[in-house]
Amino acid sequence: MALTHTAPGEVVDVRAPAGKISIADSKLLIRIDHLEVFRYALPAGKVIGSHRAAGVMLLQCLDGTVEFTSLGTTRTLTPGAMLYLPDAEAHDLRAITDAQLLLTILLHRK
Repeated sequence: MALTHTAPGEVVDVRAPAGKISIADSKLLIRIDHLEVFRYALPAGKVIGSHRAAGVMLLQCLDGTVEFTSLGTTRTLTPGAMLYLPDAEAHDLRAITDAQLLLTILLHRK
């Protein structure tokens, strides 16, 4: 079964459904040639180990609290906070509370 993504012009709620947050609430919202947008839904205590995005990354905290480590520093993200990382920068994160993040990656696909 093919994954469905947001269609051009379609309005989408980037937040997970109400209730207890589960990693299963994470969803790829948009995938086109040079852009991917994900909703990460992370329950409290969830750790995502060091990894790299395939492009410039913009991360926005929608809900909850997350510790985000990159560029030699750990930062605390709370609702409304946003940061970006250069292409392929290593990073990891830990959800302090149930959290929802909106992740945008500007890809360098050919």
